[in-house]
Amino acid sequence: MREKKVIGKRDKVSFPEFSLKDIDCKIDTGAATSAIHCHQIKLTKRKGVLGVSFRLLDPEHPAYNDVTYWTSDFREKIIKSSFGEVEKRYMIRTKVVLFGKRYMTSFTLTDRKAMRFPVLIGRRLLKNRFLVDVSSEYLSFKARKS
Repeated sequence: MREKKVIGKRDKVSFPEFSLKDIDCKIDTGAATSAIHCHQIKLTKRKGVLGVSFRLLDPEHPAYNDVTYWTSDFREKIIKSSFGEVEKRYMIRTKVVLFGKRYMTSFTLTDRKAMRFPVLIGRRLLKNRFLVDVSSEYLSFKARKS
């Protein structure tokens, strides 16, 4: 069994495929799936292929890059919030970087504008890789800076 890294309740995560670095994230063991804040999420066709287009983050976010992304590698997922509300979301697979290591994982695309953190890291990414220490934060980020 591989050694698990300790991660705090908050950290910074990078998305190399989207050229986004050090985006604040919340570590949430109550969420099965990870999520990233998007807007202008819509189904579109390119050259006859159905895909989902989206913009990451908000124009007010310092890392906002004003790029519309598109992928045909997506699926629909029904998500039940902690409030019991059911919502249909699109889910994509992408690479994220934590503790200097790249992980391929799934993210739902959703409007998190009202949330404090634009990215939520859920159990599927954490499982068998990380132990969560809720008294700590930014351990991956601090490890990289030292």
